[in-house]
Amino acid sequence: MAFQAGGQRPAPPPGPATPETQAYLQDYTVLLDALPFPSLVVDHRWDVVLANSAFRTLFRCAGPHPTAMPDDNFLRFVLFHPDAAEILGEHESSWCLPMLAHFSAALERHGHDPGLQAVRRDIAQDPIMEAAYRQGLPHWIRAVGARAVEHDGAVRPLHHPDPRRGTTECRVVVETPPVLEELGYTRLTLVLREPRRSPHRPPRARAASHLRVVPTAE
Repeated sequence: MAFQAGGQRPAPPPGPATPETQAYLQDYTVLLDALPFPSLVVDHRWDVVLANSAFRTLFRCAGPHPTAMPDDNFLRFVLFHPDAAEILGEHESSWCLPMLAHFSAALERHGHDPGLQAVRRDIAQDPIMEAAYRQGLPHWIRAVGARAVEHDGAVRPLHHPDPRRGTTECRVVVETPPVLEELGYTRLTLVLREPRRSPHRPPRARAASHLRVVPTAE
């Protein structure tokens, strides 16, 4: 991975890695880390290029995983990490299905990308997720409309590890400056809302890493 706020900076990003671009990304890392809300920059594979400390705090309870850590590849985290549902509320409908829709669009644009092809193979190895991708996803998009698939502006539930936040929501804001766009990157910020007040909420059972219930076309 390239730069991650507060961590090591081992390798330059793909694309035109000019000194000016590198300096911009270093300063952009400082900017991200000054934000109070979780923010990340990803490429077309959802590999995480930059992530701030608020992002790492949100996902600090995620256990180790060989391919699906949240600050490594966010798409893989949402789809495959067994702890994703502990953090991402309404995991299937609010996070998995929109991410599958974006993955499908990325695969159409970058069909020969080996990273995306690897994700496709992993989806195919899970029969339930494969059914969701091939049959459930088109039906879901028709049911909810294309706007519901978009990340920008979406309000999605979260379970924040900080008890002062607890069960809350975030609005996803996609805001990509021209320099990042030229590199093929996208920035997303999860603007945290005030926590929900639900003292009678029953304990949540640990969810599986894949989809459990997917609407299919009749």
